[in-house]
Amino acid sequence: MLSRLFTVTNLFIISVLIACLALFVLVLAPADPSEDGADTVTRIHFADNISTAHRALIERFNEKYRGEIEVVPVDLPFNKFSTNERKQLLTRSFRSKTTRIDVFAVDLVWVPRFVKWAEPLSSHFTAAERSDFLPYALESCYFDSVLVSVPFYIDIGLMYYRKDILQKLPDYPAIEKKLQASVTWEEFVHLSRRPELAQHPFYLFPADNYEGLVCSFVEATNSQGAPLFAGDSLRLNTLPALRALRLLVNLVNQYRVTPPLVTEYKEIEVYEYALAQDAIFFRGWPGNLQGYRANFREKIDNIGVAALPHFEGAAPTSIFGGWNLMISKDSEKKEQALKFLRFITSKEMQQLMYEEMGYLPANRRVYEDDGYFASHPELRYMHTLLEQGTHRPALVEYTKISDILSFYIKKAIKLELPPEQALQRAQEAIRSEKVLVN
Repeated sequence: MLSRLFTVTNLFIISVLIACLALFVLVLAPADPSEDGADTVTRIHFADNISTAHRALIERFNEKYRGEIEVVPVDLPFNKFSTNERKQLLTRSFRSKTTRIDVFAVDLVWVPRFVKWAEPLSSHFTAAERSDFLPYALESCYFDSVLVSVPFYIDIGLMYYRKDILQKLPDYPAIEKKLQASVTWEEFVHLSRRPELAQHPFYLFPADNYEGLVCSFVEATNSQGAPLFAGDSLRLNTLPALRALRLLVNLVNQYRVTPPLVTEYKEIEVYEYALAQDAIFFRGWPGNLQGYRANFREKIDNIGVAALPHFEGAAPTSIFGGWNLMISKDSEKKEQALKFLRFITSKEMQQLMYEEMGYLPANRRVYEDDGYFASHPELRYMHTLLEQGTHRPALVEYTKISDILSFYIKKAIKLELPPEQALQRAQEAIRSEKVLVN
């Protein structure tokens, strides 16, 4: 049964991607002249999705340490690699004992998985330095009480909406106010019935079998005050979990506010479809639309941000996302890597990241700067959303659990399994420990 979690085609594609990165990192990456005495500059390689904001940080760091340290970016772009594929690429590289990656970014839920390849940081960051980070951002950086990463930027699940389309409604100001505070799912579905909105896709969320789908499920479950995970225990046989899955199924099949095609969409495809087809609402993460501005500038200028809907009687809840920074334990340039980490997590550089790409700062001092809030009022609302965030569990096996969950959740949404049976099979598969080794 579990062998169907991935098709042969998917495994082949992943294998090709892994081979490509391994080839790049181990063979095609240019040799470091400092290794053979050609110059005195120490070059550190930084693997991440290298956005324009990343490049701005790197340029400033390289200028500050000109002649001493140079950061060389290793780009793993989101538009080419899903988060799952990126995890596979990094895993294969570190298993090969490469020394060509010194600093690397990990999805915060990967921290327990990558700790075996990471340099412990507890002795390198004082209590005062750690206190500069938002506590809920720093929380994901520990494993067995040891600091193994530092927050780069934090994310929070949210809902984008098209202001220009909703403005067709005579009561738009009241609707927008309610959206900002978080409407109930019942109110949300009722809004979809307004005739002025009938010509547009109403709501999109990524529902392919990957981590993005699990985020929607965990949000809907946790918002009911019954967390899906309690310590190391997964609780799928509960009414809140069943209610959450039924919601996702009904959004597509009963309420018909979400097109069935989302079961083949990850986050990137949702953004592309929502922008091209003028969807009114779609789930996403902060700052992720900036890369589409060249093709959809006018539409993006008309996009607002709101809290995700919630069940009546429950509390608005969103999943924390974000990326943390780790130093490879096999790096031969740890001292220089630490300088880079301190530089790019400083208040000034975190502000630059936000201004360039909308990445939410993990540095607490940004949110304590009233002057910065005054010039960036939208950040105050983001801070409000962060305060109602919920974490996924810090488990070594979390990504394997997530693979199984997303597989069965998608089956339920596609009406291939009843919700009760999908949750039961997922629970049995996870308990049997017959999970795919990633």
